[in-house]
Amino acid sequence: MSLDTMAGALSQFHFIRPWWLVALPLVALFWWYVRWSGRDKPALPKGIAPHLGEALSVGAGASVRVLPIDGVCVAIALLFAGAAGPTWSRLPDPLVSDIAPLVIVLKVSDSMQQTDVPPNRLERAKQKITDLLDRRAGARTALVAYAGSAHQVVPPTEDPGVLKPFLEGLSPDVMPREGESAARALPLAEEILARQETPGAILFVLDRLSDADGPALARHASDGGTPLLFWQMSRAPRDQTGFARPLAERPIEVSVDSSDVDQVMRRIEANYQEALSRDERQSWRDQGWLFALPAAFITLLWFRRGWTMRWSVWLVAALVSLSTTDARADSWRDWFLTSDQQGQMAFRDRNFTEAARLFEDHEWKAYALYRSGQYDAAAELYSWQESSTAAVGEGVSLIRSRKYREAIAAFEKAVERDPKNALAHHNLELAIHILNYVETTREQSDTGEVSGIGADDVVFDNDAGRGEESTAAQPMGDVLPETADIWMRSVDTRAGDFLKSRFALEAARSEP
Repeated sequence: MSLDTMAGALSQFHFIRPWWLVALPLVALFWWYVRWSGRDKPALPKGIAPHLGEALSVGAGASVRVLPIDGVCVAIALLFAGAAGPTWSRLPDPLVSDIAPLVIVLKVSDSMQQTDVPPNRLERAKQKITDLLDRRAGARTALVAYAGSAHQVVPPTEDPGVLKPFLEGLSPDVMPREGESAARALPLAEEILARQETPGAILFVLDRLSDADGPALARHASDGGTPLLFWQMSRAPRDQTGFARPLAERPIEVSVDSSDVDQVMRRIEANYQEALSRDERQSWRDQGWLFALPAAFITLLWFRRGWTMRWSVWLVAALVSLSTTDARADSWRDWFLTSDQQGQMAFRDRNFTEAARLFEDHEWKAYALYRSGQYDAAAELYSWQESSTAAVGEGVSLIRSRKYREAIAAFEKAVERDPKNALAHHNLELAIHILNYVETTREQSDTGEVSGIGADDVVFDNDAGRGEESTAAQPMGDVLPETADIWMRSVDTRAGDFLKSRFALEAARSEP
């Protein structure tokens, strides 16, 4: 665990059920009574001289430092502390990504062409961003480029392959205005993150900050805005790059190895956990099982000769009698962790197939199936659940299976169950948009030749008279997240030329 993550965890540490801690003083009092009441020497039998009795006593001259009661009381205290539910992080929403969304803001100006970082600052920035994208595969990442103006290059997408060609096409030649205004890119990045379901971060990849950026960054920090990270792609001293100001977080310096990428990942995770801890809608993650491990180790001493306490046998028997009679353990993990806890461990390791097998909680099991790519199975499991969020999960799974009409019905069901579910309303509109886009594209490319339809192709009815118009509006500008991949792959010109023309059009529209 990094220092940033550890500091955030310590600041959020508390107990979910603190009333269990009331038993700790009682355990301490009991330990003191048993520990010190046994210090009195037993009375010698009558007729034995004191000096002979002391000589015949075993261990009379030794001071016993550790007694069985010490281990027993420590184990009991650990169990009570575990029952109190120590926690320092929240459980993420199983219907949204458990990885923080990220907006990468790349500076694309003439200063990024300097070669103090070979081959030059901009090319090294592209290499580092590519490494970061590979590490964040499956997480939503957007790309913004700026110089004298700021432009969205790629909307949030989970596929690094969509983003990389456009990243490579960026150069100072495609930017319509010269300059280096990070302040112009900040509101655009915030707007992109505002449409995401989970809190995220903004990563500036640049060589320096200009003096004009100071006020905007200061206001952003004072208003408690989205966390900002800075990745410095230069060898210049900090006092010459604008990062020495107290308003900017200490930048992450570029390195020849992957240590800087690791640092970026840790800071993103730390910021995500801190933001998640402020989300009152999510439950706290119970970490009490961590106290059970040392308690179990200490209880192993109970089998050592001379350390058995007869009253502890009754305590163990009482604990066993409270357990279920049909419990079974197929491995050592089953002795200490429930199936859902093991599923959580597999889920955090991104082993979603194994997590889906282990989870007994239907909501988490369905989400693990979804993350493992088993969309049909996830949709079926979600359909058996009665909540509005489950209906949203069913709809998202059907979207991934390209069953758009069934997905619309699922989202309508979610809205009917909970009219205040904003996520259900958003996804319903999105599903309708996707269906209309797919049908319009299909109709305009339809030549009427039956031979062009394969056995596995999806065919849509045209009973409503659709496709009569010869032109259709191509979605540009504010592209919806789920259609971003389709939009990106529809571009058949070279990425740099396409970005240059699009940025120039956006800059012209923004002029007063």
